[in-house]
Amino acid sequence: MVRIRVLVVDDHRIFAESLAAALAAEPDVDVAAAGSGPAALRCLDRAAAEGRRFDVMLVDADLGAVAGGVVMNGAQTGHPAAHPTGHPAAHPNGHANGGPVPLPAVPALPAPVARAVPDHGESAPVDGISLVAGVRSGQPSVRTVVLAEKDDPRRAAQALQAGASGWVAKDCSLQRLLTVVRGVLRDETHLPPALLTGVLRELTAARKHRTESERLVESLTPREREVLRCMVAGLGRKAVAERLFLSPHTVRTHMQNVLGKLGVHSTLAAVALARRAGVGPVDLVPRQITSAG
Repeated sequence: MVRIRVLVVDDHRIFAESLAAALAAEPDVDVAAAGSGPAALRCLDRAAAEGRRFDVMLVDADLGAVAGGVVMNGAQTGHPAAHPTGHPAAHPNGHANGGPVPLPAVPALPAPVARAVPDHGESAPVDGISLVAGVRSGQPSVRTVVLAEKDDPRRAAQALQAGASGWVAKDCSLQRLLTVVRGVLRDETHLPPALLTGVLRELTAARKHRTESERLVESLTPREREVLRCMVAGLGRKAVAERLFLSPHTVRTHMQNVLGKLGVHSTLAAVALARRAGVGPVDLVPRQITSAG
């Protein structure tokens, strides 16, 4: 049997533990949980270093800062986190594995099955969508699914753009969640039907903004584009002048032309538009001047 390794990331400890216990009842699922973005990243890095990468990460859309992460026993042993009695967490109707089980209704575990991850070295809080983007960049083989308390087309579109493979309501059934988990491992993208129209509208609008931004950037001269890349890198007028071997007055003129052609009134707005158009920062590595012969 091919086992699926799942990491649950949610700063509501009872929900994280309960969901982990419900998933662990499945015979082919190994599950762990983390209570913050930094804790999740540490868990992912440790698993990768040990050759036991996670397959799917379920992350709270509203992930915020907590005092410390929570990692279930399964993250250490490689076995599913289990109910302290040795039995799967049961729905109040008495059925452990039969029929849809609303996730939030899974009872909290009566005894702790988790250990607190120390706060030593805890980094800044990481929100859910930023965590998705970071994992997509650092461990692209890990599929991510966002768990949300409410349908939000704009945020769902942002999650997909960040690299998520699915968006699931927290009050969906356990069987629905398992279907999504197995589906994203087949490279499927899962969204609630009620969100499809709104998400497509958001993605189309984002593409339209990007296209317009690209058109504006294309109106710049090669020198102005180079100045814009310096602006994206955060360089001030003096630093741009030194880098491009221009006078500060000339750089000021180029910057004013850039703002005018892009139709914005500040450097910050110009940088935001450049980012939408896919313009990256200039390489800040010092240039080496070599002489021939």
